[in-house]
Amino acid sequence: MKDVAQLARLMQGNEAIVEGALAAGLRFFAGYPITPSTEISELLAERLPLYGGKFIQMEDEMASMAAIIGASLAGLKSLTATSGPGFSLKQENIGFASMAEVPCVVVNVQRHGPSTGMPTAPAQGDVMQARWGTHGDHAIIALCPASVQESYSLTVEAFNLSEKYRVPVILLTDEVIGHMRERVVLPQPGAMKVIDRKKPPTGLEKYYPYQPGEDGVPSVANFCENYRFHVTGLAHDESGFPTTNPEVVEKLINRLNDKIMEHVDDIVLSESWLTKDAEIIIVAYGAVSRSAKKTVKEARAAGLKVGLFRPITIWPFPEKEIAALSRQAHTIIVPEMNLGQLKLEVERVTSGRSKVIGVNKVNGELITPGEILDAIIKL
Repeated sequence: MKDVAQLARLMQGNEAIVEGALAAGLRFFAGYPITPSTEISELLAERLPLYGGKFIQMEDEMASMAAIIGASLAGLKSLTATSGPGFSLKQENIGFASMAEVPCVVVNVQRHGPSTGMPTAPAQGDVMQARWGTHGDHAIIALCPASVQESYSLTVEAFNLSEKYRVPVILLTDEVIGHMRERVVLPQPGAMKVIDRKKPPTGLEKYYPYQPGEDGVPSVANFCENYRFHVTGLAHDESGFPTTNPEVVEKLINRLNDKIMEHVDDIVLSESWLTKDAEIIIVAYGAVSRSAKKTVKEARAAGLKVGLFRPITIWPFPEKEIAALSRQAHTIIVPEMNLGQLKLEVERVTSGRSKVIGVNKVNGELITPGEILDAIIKL
């Protein structure tokens, strides 16, 4: 217990992301300052060189995303951090990373929008952008912490999933979680599982950088080590060179999606709280889930059978879990700091089995437990 106590710290959410990234093996960061994510850049400018890593402030968010793609191809675990407008600028290169299967992590500390909106105010308006921000059919992984402790652990998980599936992973936090301070227990060095990308064996006569393994994920060589290979955002064959062959292209696009969607049981994380007998389920994520948990306590004290389901993995969406809850509960309430982005997914999955009600707020303030409870009482 003494060792654990020595590692307990009062920490900001953005600071916890920095510590989690370093624990996961981060060795390259490129970014551009933007509220409310700037602390991540500031802290990594100081901390990353101490680990032998490289920090660079780029001229803009497009260049930042391009830089971490290049660093990852060279073999370094890479990260960038931003908020609303910067996340929009990163989308083209997030699409490139998806097509070229470049592992990297993108932190988006959500703020009010559209456009510059209110830079210091929280929101959850980037949920659908995280899934569909870049054009074309592609799978994506996005994780959503609800505490400072989770900001640490899910950063490690983001790197692990990125390395395992050769995909950009988005850590979709928000201003409340990014700036709040809580007690965090940092695991002992080596205590958390850290995954590194699968490397091809040396001595191959010919290396195919996009030839999938049994899990649908190709091994990846570092640039300038053992093998030369071609990287492009164009549709390509297993050698990495562009192709317009319809069969090859369709196989590629299906594999890019299947390598994620066929492993949802490995990827999707969630929390259920007092849902076993619940007749009303609150589906909430990020900072709003903290208000929702308080609502459940107050509702239970009043004799109402209310429970909380919290998606930790926002994308892929936890369809199996939501579908099961919709067969049990007559009503699902979805509070979120937007006009109903995740509510649309809940409605799609429930297919009319449950009534779905949104509690929405877009004024830059957190949804309160009382506002969620009011929606329950109105039922």
